[in-house]
Amino acid sequence: MFITIEGGEGGGKSTNIAFMQKYLEASGQQVIVTREPGGTQLGEKVREVLLNPEHKGMHDDTELLLMFAARAQHITEVIKPALAQGKWVLCDRFTDATYAYQGGGRGINKERIAILEQWVQGELRPDITLLFDLSVEVGMRRASERADLDRFEQEKLQFFENVRACYLAMAKEYPKRYRVLNAEQSLEKVQQDIQKILDEELAK
Repeated sequence: MFITIEGGEGGGKSTNIAFMQKYLEASGQQVIVTREPGGTQLGEKVREVLLNPEHKGMHDDTELLLMFAARAQHITEVIKPALAQGKWVLCDRFTDATYAYQGGGRGINKERIAILEQWVQGELRPDITLLFDLSVEVGMRRASERADLDRFEQEKLQFFENVRACYLAMAKEYPKRYRVLNAEQSLEKVQQDIQKILDEELAK
C-alpha cells in the first residue's frame, strides 16, 4: 500500500510515522519510510534549496517545478520499486502538499498543478492519505519550540490558514482516500486512531 501522511506544521507527522512503521512491521509487513521533498540523494539536495530561508525571493513557479522535479526522481527511484516489491510505502507529504502549499498557500491555480501531477505521476496515487489536522495557532507554537524555522515555516499565519483550508477541502473531495485525524488530541489518542485505521487495512 502507498500511504501518504499530510498536515500543517506541528502536527506530529514524524512521531506518528515512526509509530506506523513499527506497528506495520510487527504485523509482518515490509515498510519503506520516505519523505517529500526529498527521499533520494538528488531530492534531498532540492529539499535543502526549497527550505533554505536565504531563498526568500524564489518565484512561486520555481518552487512548484522544484517540488515536481524532486518528486519525479522520488517516484522512479524509491516509490514505484518499493510498491512493485510488495512493500508498504509511508511517505511524509506527497502531491496533496503541493496542492495545499503551492496551491492554497501561494495561490497557484490547481489546474496547473494537476497537469504536472499527471505528467510526473501518470496513474500513481496514494491508497490512503492520513491528514493530521490541528489549528494553525497550536501547530505553529509547536513548530517554533523545536528548531529554527525553515523558509515555509516563516510564512505569515494567513498562509497556513489557507494551507489548512485546502487540506480540509481535499479531504471532503476525496472521502474514500482521506482519513482526518485530530492532531490536537493526546499522542496516545492519536495513535489509537491510527492503529484502528491500519487494522482496517490489514484486514482487507
